[in-house]
Order: sequence, then C-alpha cells, then structure tokens
Amino acid sequence: MVDVRLVGSRAEGRSHERSDWDFVVETGDFDAVASALPSLMQPLGCLSQQWDPLSPDWVWMLMLPGPVKVDLVMVGRPHSFEPPYVPSARNLEAIDMHFWDWMLWLRSKPLANRELHENELNKLFVHLLAPLGVEAVPRSVGEAVASYLDARDRAEARFRVKVPRHLEEEVAPALQPL
Repeated sequence: MVDVRLVGSRAEGRSHERSDWDFVVETGDFDAVASALPSLMQPLGCLSQQWDPLSPDWVWMLMLPGPVKVDLVMVGRPHSFEPPYVPSARNLEAIDMHFWDWMLWLRSKPLANRELHENELNKLFVHLLAPLGVEAVPRSVGEAVASYLDARDRAEARFRVKVPRHLEEEVAPALQPL
C-alpha cells in the first residue's frame, strides 16, 4: 500500500506562481516503490528525475515542463547526506540535473529570506560549484548560473562529453525576476 499526500505551501494555501509541489509518500515497501519511481513518473514528461543527495529524507526530485519542480518525500527511512560531487564524464549530466533543480527551487523562495539564499548558495558552492572549479561562493541565483555555465563548459571539454541543454533551456528563463 502507498499513501501520497500533498504537503507544503500548496497544501497550506501559501503557494504562489513559482511554488514547487511537495508530496509525502508512505509505503510499507520502500524498495519496490523507489525502484518503480522512474518508470511511474515518466508519463508526466519528466525533464529530469533523480534522488536528492542532500536531504535527510529520501526525496525523488522531478522537473516537469513549465518548468515545474516536484518533490516526492519518502518517509520512514532516513537518508544520509552524500559528499560533494567528484565530477566525471559519468556524472556530469546528474550534476546538471541537480544544479537546475536546485536553482528552480531556490528561485521559488522569497528574496527577502536572505539567510536561506545565503545558506543555500554556500551549500551549492561546497557540493557542486567548487568541485567543478568555481572559486567563489555566488551571491545570487544569477551569479550561480553564470559561474555554473562557465564551469560546466570547462568540465565538458575536460571530460569530452556534452550535457544536454534541455534543462537549461527550460529552467533558465524561469529564473528571471517576475
């Protein structure tokens, strides 16, 4: 049995145009549900989907056209924070998915919450940007995007791979101020 509930700002009536969708998923068979998630979600037209490496819970992160961010929070089994990325040819696309997911989520948070933005940009730097060779913590979402694009281009050249641009094309315009 699987129980899925809408939670967060959308469930509480506090959402706005850029709010993400958060669902709590409870199941007695975590492994079966977790392994089925990619194929179960694909009919939604997912632009990306992957586990969040930096959540205390197992969170399946989806990005849908629009772009729309959806998090499926699997409760009942703790998740340990994973270490910063070690970029390689094999994980550059996963890094890209995580970056654009993170930027879309952060852009949905009010700019007035400066402490949240600073904390998330610092965490982004440690776990994703610094491993790609970025030398300074970004001060804004726009600065993070510029730093990331430059670092991603260098990583693609170094590893001789090309990351698909569909996420960038979908998410970057949504990062602009309303």
